[in-house]
Amino acid sequence: MILGPKKLLQLVKTKKLVEGLAERELTNPEGAGFDLRLGEVYKISGTAFLGETERKTPEIELVASYEKIKIEKGSTFLKVEPLRRSSGKSSIKIKPGDFFLVKTIEKINLPINLSAVILPRTTTFRCGLFLRTGPVQPGYQGELTFGLKNEGSITVEIEMGARFAHVLFHEIKGGGRRYRGQWQGGRVTTKKKEKQI
Repeated sequence: MILGPKKLLQLVKTKKLVEGLAERELTNPEGAGFDLRLGEVYKISGTAFLGETERKTPEIELVASYEKIKIEKGSTFLKVEPLRRSSGKSSIKIKPGDFFLVKTIEKINLPINLSAVILPRTTTFRCGLFLRTGPVQPGYQGELTFGLKNEGSITVEIEMGARFAHVLFHEIKGGGRRYRGQWQGGRVTTKKKEKQI
């Protein structure tokens, strides 16, 4: 069963199901889940190895990021803006064929009875951008990382902090197993070849 916004907002408040949600999602969520925002973009390079018991993922380079900064000090009011990186931009242009690893601003904290599925927002694929995602297992905690590829024929500019993905939460019947993988906490890549858990 997919959980709706009323139940999700209750879990956000009582169990911190999702941390860092935009005000729009906290006051007026759309559909059956939450929209997620673009937080970090990584270029991959080098080599990778996926073996039966070991793996090594590619090297990464952070090419764009969205950070929250306090604007009015000494006030209870907190305003956030994109922090411009060394490139001087708060957006990234994705050319046809480009592939990046991307990370959300939001962090999720799944209990043992819920799993999550990440889907693109329709405006994302209407622009030619496709997400490459996997299941988010019960017990996972951290930001979400997945692939973003421009499969269209035009360059797409996307602002850091833009809503580009949607997360749906599913209730697990019959008992779930807690995630024990090495990506816990929002890690993006391995540093060397490592044994899979």
